[in-house]
Amino acid sequence: MLEVNNIEVIYNKVILVLKGLSLRVKNGQVVALLGANGAGKSTVLKAISGLLSTGLGEVTDGDIQFDNDRIDQLGPEKIVRLGIIQVMEGGELFKHLTVDENIRVGAYSRTCSAEIRKDIDAAYRYFPRLLAMKDHLGGFLSGGERQMLVLARSLMAKPKLLLLDEPSLGLSPLMVRDIFRIIRQINSNEKVSILLVEQNVSIALRVSVYG
Repeated sequence: MLEVNNIEVIYNKVILVLKGLSLRVKNGQVVALLGANGAGKSTVLKAISGLLSTGLGEVTDGDIQFDNDRIDQLGPEKIVRLGIIQVMEGGELFKHLTVDENIRVGAYSRTCSAEIRKDIDAAYRYFPRLLAMKDHLGGFLSGGERQMLVLARSLMAKPKLLLLDEPSLGLSPLMVRDIFRIIRQINSNEKVSILLVEQNVSIALRVSVYG
């Protein structure tokens, strides 16, 4: 499904961040990308999702293939429509919108109301805690609730491949366990492939095919 082939990434035309990096994610797999802060993990995800340009970065060597088509020269809006969805580090959401509105934003590119309604119900089944808070503003959620919300929102885009950036960041051990249990369910039930960036090696490898 995803092939990253010997890529090099440079920021600001001079700062070499990645060199000679390759990885594969097959259909239906969860693959973990592990490393300490500053190792370039988030840069890999941004290269795949097309978000490098927002930080003055670019892929200067190698290529990235998705379903046998090259994507590293596409804009992020086109990559999203291919089914690649990145969940950013830290649970970024729209703080002035309610939980329910944040979830619906994930379906902005879809048109079938019946299917959207069905997927909203599915998102609340994965995250029943959010259903009880559907009218709360996103800005008042805890760290764990924010992570649940951004995962629920990502499902609304009907992803083929989820790029998860540090989903355990800043969460309690109990919440980390719950989040990763749901990640495993999403992979199994929705047949969504996942590239998981993590510092928590133990729990990342527990849900992954390999790292």
